[in-house]
Amino acid sequence: MNISCHPQWVFALCLGFTVTSAAGAETADWSRFHGEKGQGVAEGGVIPSSWTDADYKWRQKLGSQDVGSPIVHQGRIYHLVSRPDTKKIVLESRDLHTGNVRWAKEYDQPQYHLHKRNTYASSTPTADEDYVFACWAGPTSTLLKCFDHDGKEVWSRDFGSWLSQHGFGTSPRIFGSMVLLFNSQQADRLKEGQKPGQSRMIAVDRKTGATLWETMLDTTRSCYGIPAIYGSGDRTQIIGSNTGNGLFGLDPKTGKMLWNAKVLDTRSCSTPLIVGDVAIGTAGSGGGGNHLVAVRIPSGPGEQPQQLYRLDRGAPYVPTPAVQNGRLYIVDDKGIASCINATTGEAIWGPKRIGGNFGASPVLIGDKLLMISLDGKATVLRTGDRFEQLGDMDLGGPVGATPAFAEGHLLLRVGDELRCLGPPAI
Repeated sequence: MNISCHPQWVFALCLGFTVTSAAGAETADWSRFHGEKGQGVAEGGVIPSSWTDADYKWRQKLGSQDVGSPIVHQGRIYHLVSRPDTKKIVLESRDLHTGNVRWAKEYDQPQYHLHKRNTYASSTPTADEDYVFACWAGPTSTLLKCFDHDGKEVWSRDFGSWLSQHGFGTSPRIFGSMVLLFNSQQADRLKEGQKPGQSRMIAVDRKTGATLWETMLDTTRSCYGIPAIYGSGDRTQIIGSNTGNGLFGLDPKTGKMLWNAKVLDTRSCSTPLIVGDVAIGTAGSGGGGNHLVAVRIPSGPGEQPQQLYRLDRGAPYVPTPAVQNGRLYIVDDKGIASCINATTGEAIWGPKRIGGNFGASPVLIGDKLLMISLDGKATVLRTGDRFEQLGDMDLGGPVGATPAFAEGHLLLRVGDELRCLGPPAI
C-alpha cells in the first residue's frame, strides 16, 4: 500500500476510518448548498486537523474570486464563475478527481451594484440524477436554468427584475418533482426613482420549468436563505425565513401560507435549519443586532408557532450554523464560536473567540468542525460537548464560499482557485 499524504490521514487509515465514498451515502455527494440535508454535515468523512499546500490533490485557477459554493454529484463538480472583464457568467463542470473542466456554459452577465463582499457568481447550483440547476440575476432579469449532466441546456426561465441593495445571492432547491426558488427582494431603503420589488416563493416543474405555484411574501429587505423541508407525507412543509414574514411554513402542493412567526427583525441571510419539529433562523445586519430564533413548527390546522428561545449574543448574520446530534455549532460574523442545544438554546460550550470575520458557513466532517474566515484562516475543532481546537492554518487567500465535501474530497474556493484536499492514494 502506497500512501503519500498528510500523516494524520495515515493515522486515520490505521485506525480503520474510511475516507472515501464508502464512508456512507451522505458523504458520496454534496449536491446543494451546505450538504445533502442543508445542515453542513458529511457523516463518516475524515479530514486532517491541519494541512499545507503540499497536501492538495489538485489546484485549479478559476480566474475570479466568487462566493458561490461548489457542489458534487456522482464525481462531477458544478460551480459558477464570474467574468467581470468580459461581462460573462459561466457554469462549469469539473472532474472531482482531477479538477479538469468537463464542460462550461457561458452567458451574458449585466453589471450592477454589489455589496463589497458579494460577487456576480454568488449562487450555489444544485443537482439530482438527471439535471443541474443554476441561477443568477441582473437589473432586469432573474434566470433559473436547467442542464443535463453533459451540459445541454434543457430549459430556462426568466422571473424578471431583481432589486436589492446588496445584489443577488439566493440558490435553487430541488424538492421531489419541483425546483424551489426563494425570490426575495427589496422594498425599503430604496434610491430615488427605484420601485419596490416583489418577494415570492416560486415552485417550478423540474423537467419543464413550468410554474407550479407562486406565493407572494412580504417585501422588506432582500433575504437569501434556501428553503428547508419539514416532515413527510401530508405533514410536509416548506420552511423559509425573511424579514417581513419571519419564519414561515408553506404547503408544498399549493404554496399556501400555513403559518408564520414574525420573530426576525432584520435581514435573514442564512438558510433555516430543521431539528425535529423546531425551525431555526437568523437575522442581522452589518452594523450588528444579530439574533438567532427557534420556533416549534405547527403540525396541524389551527396550531400556532411557539417561540422556544432567542439568542442575541454570538448569533450569525451571514454564516448558516451546522447541526448534528442535537447540537447547533455556530460561528458569528466576527469570529465568535459556540455550541448550543438546538432544541432548548442552552449553552454546551462557548462563546470562544476564533478571530477574524466570517462569511462562509461552518461544516461538520466526521468528528471535526471546519470554519474558514474571510481572510482564509481555517480552524478545525473537535465536535462534542466541550471546546477542543485541533488545528488552524492560513490558506493563503480570501475565502467567502462555503466548502463542500464528497467521496473523501474537501473542496475549497480560495482566492481565484478551486482546491481539492483529497483522500490518500492506496
